[in-house]
Amino acid sequence: MGAQLRVYKRRIRSVTATKKITKAMEMIAAARIVKAQRAVAASTPYATELTNAVAQVAKGSNAKHPLTTEAERPTRAAVLLITSDRGLAGGYSSNAIKAAERLSERLRSEGKEVVPYIVGRKGVSYYNFRNREVGQSWTGFTENPEYADAKRIAAPLIEAMGIDAAEGGVDELHIVFTEFVSMMTQTPVDNRLLPLSMSETADAVEDKGGPKALYEFEPSVEGVLDALLPRYVESRIFNALLQAAASKHAATRRAMKSATDNAEELIKSLSRLANAARQAEITQEISEIVGGASALSDATAGSD
Repeated sequence: MGAQLRVYKRRIRSVTATKKITKAMEMIAAARIVKAQRAVAASTPYATELTNAVAQVAKGSNAKHPLTTEAERPTRAAVLLITSDRGLAGGYSSNAIKAAERLSERLRSEGKEVVPYIVGRKGVSYYNFRNREVGQSWTGFTENPEYADAKRIAAPLIEAMGIDAAEGGVDELHIVFTEFVSMMTQTPVDNRLLPLSMSETADAVEDKGGPKALYEFEPSVEGVLDALLPRYVESRIFNALLQAAASKHAATRRAMKSATDNAEELIKSLSRLANAARQAEITQEISEIVGGASALSDATAGSD
């Protein structure tokens, strides 16, 4: 019985140590969420307005630019998937991967070859384990992304958009990331970045009323679009990285809180079992003492 009690006490100490770790990780994630939320709030208006500006410029011109004009028969599409470098975030990365898989299946059903580009070790591990080819991958910055990281990601994607699909380029660029809605809600989404869809941006601006903007392009329409569209892609990717980072921290906080609560419940359960074992040991000892005393008394009475 004493051995069983020692087992329970050892398990309680182990679970208590784990609880301290998960509680600390929960507090760290909670502190990082605040910084990530501020970064998202600062980045989103810029990305939105830049998207509207690019859409207005593209709609106000008649030029056919490779980054705004859809291919007649698109055959290759790039899918940028943003996951996490680390785990302990529940289903955060797996949900983003599932969304990318659904998008890839839809694109393949349309007769397009999918070229994946991966951000985060979780996504890279998923594709490497299945021996799938990846256009390019980036790791090491998903928890605290900077604009330089977005530029590094955007450069090969924009270059691929400027190359004909028959020569190894792509006709479309899609992005899959986890949108930060609230502390309790993070939703995987997929958006098409290129070619730019003006109907979802410029029309929304024009519906607000007022006169339509007139544009003069210097030195040329192509020159303006060449300068604006890379900034558009970089800003959208940077905003997606920030959204994903905030979502990851929120998912980590939620997962660690659940782990801490489970540890508390396990400690309570083990404590009850330990108390029951201790009580059984005490009861057994009392029974042995009483039995020994009774046997001694009977032996003394018999000798008399």
